[in-house]
Amino acid sequence: MKTLFNLLLKRIALVTCTILIFSSCKKEQTAGADSENAHGHLKQTNTFSAEVAQKWQDLQLRLLRTPTAVNPFGRHGHRYFAYCGIALYESVVPGMPSYQTLHGQLTSMPAMPATEPGKAYHWPTCANAALAYMNKHFFTLANVSNVNIASMDSLENALNTEYQAELNNTETFQRSKDFGRTVAERIFTWSATDGSDHANDPYTPNGPPGSWTNTAPNPTGIAEPYWGNNRSFVPGVSIGTASPLPPTYSTDPNSAYYAMVKEVYDVSLTLTPEQTATALYYRDSPGYPQATNYISTFSQVMHVENPQLDFYALAHAKTGIAFAEAMINCWQIKYSVLQDRPTRYIRQVLGHSSWNPLITMPPHPEFPSAHSQMAGAVTKVLANIFGDNYHFTLHTYDYLGMAPRTYNSFDEMAVDIGKARVYAGLHYTYSCVEGRKQGERIATNVLNILKFKK
Repeated sequence: MKTLFNLLLKRIALVTCTILIFSSCKKEQTAGADSENAHGHLKQTNTFSAEVAQKWQDLQLRLLRTPTAVNPFGRHGHRYFAYCGIALYESVVPGMPSYQTLHGQLTSMPAMPATEPGKAYHWPTCANAALAYMNKHFFTLANVSNVNIASMDSLENALNTEYQAELNNTETFQRSKDFGRTVAERIFTWSATDGSDHANDPYTPNGPPGSWTNTAPNPTGIAEPYWGNNRSFVPGVSIGTASPLPPTYSTDPNSAYYAMVKEVYDVSLTLTPEQTATALYYRDSPGYPQATNYISTFSQVMHVENPQLDFYALAHAKTGIAFAEAMINCWQIKYSVLQDRPTRYIRQVLGHSSWNPLITMPPHPEFPSAHSQMAGAVTKVLANIFGDNYHFTLHTYDYLGMAPRTYNSFDEMAVDIGKARVYAGLHYTYSCVEGRKQGERIATNVLNILKFKK
């Protein structure tokens, strides 16, 4: 009987111990769940889609696009694209363990805010806050219609609503939103000191005989004569990029200059329907002014590829910086060389007094071709990312009823753009070929100098 009683006591003790252990485990599990709710999963940027970046880029393109006239933001499109790409990258790079900030690499770029150790961040929310701030400050209220302002507010709010529901954690959401906004505030403040507000300071062309002037038959306007003085993003980016200067001005029928201009005239007499269509496709207005159609190219490729957020942010930063650097470098050379457009020479030297280019002549010097240089820079980066033999179709101007254009490589597109400017009667072949090469060299320097990976 005593043995039976002792056995019963042991079983009771065992059951009690089991209950205590189970209860303790439950408490630990509950504490773990509470901790997880407080801090969230420390997810990396590559676990999220690029939806937020693509939607903001689509909206920015709508703001840049004009169906009838020159958009007031058109000439700044590449600049906006670059700074937005940097802000996007910096707002999500803490969630990319193998990558690092561009602070200390880009000229005068401020230090970025630090994330809180051990705390979770929802990277799409960070990106939404950063891109909303950048776009709302670039596309200022004074120059944007109420419809466009409402579109920016609507997109930001819709994405925030989606992310709040996805997170179900107020602290993580707010922390992420605050981080993205702080990044953007610092990037935008930095952008305001790049010199672009002085790009249109008073300027009078003063080159040797035969050089470019803003008098008829050239347009009377002058486009950003001091854009080339803008702060460069990447120190040393233009080293080794310059092409030999074009032929020296001469009216001698046996000179290289004469032959260079005569080619433009000869081409204008025999334009095929396809050549005319090519010229019109890259005319800027109506469309995306100052070659910002290359941003549309980037966006279309990204829609097809549908990458994760980390990939998109990295690609946007690289492409945007190279694009903006090419524009700065191009304008430095344009207003240094002051090469004239073909019209005056064709009328006065070749003797074809009624000749006109196919499309309106831009109000800035000819060499190098800005379209070609920017195309060279953008396509070089895209080829670096996606490969040399990337097949794609552009639908940039479907909204204008233009046929899509298909290419078997990014380089093929850049070459086509150079030809388009000759077909249009705006540029010489030399300026387009060398402009493209200069853009490619600029992009190569950007890719080689900047260290995105740790």
